[in-house]
Amino acid sequence: MRESFLPFSKPSISEEEIDAVAQVLRSGWITTGPKTSEFEESFARYCGAGAGVALCSATAGMHLLLKALNIGPGDEVITPSMTWVSTVNMIVLCGATPVFADIDRDNLMVTAESIKPCITERTRLIVPVHFAGAAADMDPIRQLCAEKSIALVEDAAHAAGTEYKQQKIGAIGTTIFSFHPIKNITTGEGGMFCSDDSVLLDTIRRLKFHGLGVDAYDRKSQGRSPQAEVLEPGYKYNLTDIASVLGIGQLKRLDDFIAGRAELAARYHQLLAEVDEIMPLAVPDYDIRHAWHLFIVRLDTERAGMSRNSFMEQLKAKNIGTGIHFLAAHTQKYYRESRKDLLGTLPNTEWNSARICSLPLFPAMTVEDVEDVVQAVKEVLRK
Repeated sequence: MRESFLPFSKPSISEEEIDAVAQVLRSGWITTGPKTSEFEESFARYCGAGAGVALCSATAGMHLLLKALNIGPGDEVITPSMTWVSTVNMIVLCGATPVFADIDRDNLMVTAESIKPCITERTRLIVPVHFAGAAADMDPIRQLCAEKSIALVEDAAHAAGTEYKQQKIGAIGTTIFSFHPIKNITTGEGGMFCSDDSVLLDTIRRLKFHGLGVDAYDRKSQGRSPQAEVLEPGYKYNLTDIASVLGIGQLKRLDDFIAGRAELAARYHQLLAEVDEIMPLAVPDYDIRHAWHLFIVRLDTERAGMSRNSFMEQLKAKNIGTGIHFLAAHTQKYYRESRKDLLGTLPNTEWNSARICSLPLFPAMTVEDVEDVVQAVKEVLRK
């Protein structure tokens, strides 16, 4: 057994990035300012997006999008239940109704085919989720949204650096990214709203900072114009320069992070091929670059003779950390009690929700760490 605990995720922050944060702290300008502007431009350029708006979280981006589109009571938003509850919470808090499309059993993503029967005359928005670093098959989904004149936003919380058909996620349409500490790059907490819709971008910039008619930082005035007026009620969702300067450094290393993650994932696949009780997620057969945000497996609970939770507890006892990404949103206490009609309607989602487990994966890991994880998995299953 390992002598030290191996967490399932750990941010990789360099001394250079720590020094850059210290320089911002010493500069006297620590809230939204020149570094945030630079981060927005750098990230949009990396993705090929029209522009980016840095925010305090991806959840904030979803909230602002729903407000910008005037989605509320009587409206429906289609999204998977196999996602973090933040998306569903924002839909509900805006007064709209989440409608869940089932997922592909093996890659955990919605498809145009699973979305289509969910569409009604009340559907205002479709939110596919790119999962674990892989890309959803977007061309058929985009075509479906265009045919039905329904707005589309891509949840790319897992997909910084992911590519779909030779283009990075974020290059087309509207996309929301997350920079939470477990993501492929981090700003501590944070998110980026990317779009090629200039009108929508202006609305997001306004809503993110109290509804002011100018952004929180204007390079021309070296701050915010003192004459700025509130054009509509807004929120306080801006990202600080402290966070943004960390993001600038992280972004420079993103492709190296992905290469390292891919090497570790390949070793996992090689070793786990020998373990019949473990089923890694399938890599989609269409053209993508996988960013390997997470390495998710499903436990064959029947063959293993144990529950997923017991499996995770026994790995922890062997100093191996794990995670769950995710318990399906409609199975969470609030939703299973308020939407009892949903239980049993999403067979692929519910099957995976009871079996998924995220194994350790982060850039500072070694191949030897992967071998330790798989050895511990084998020991737990052979008891």
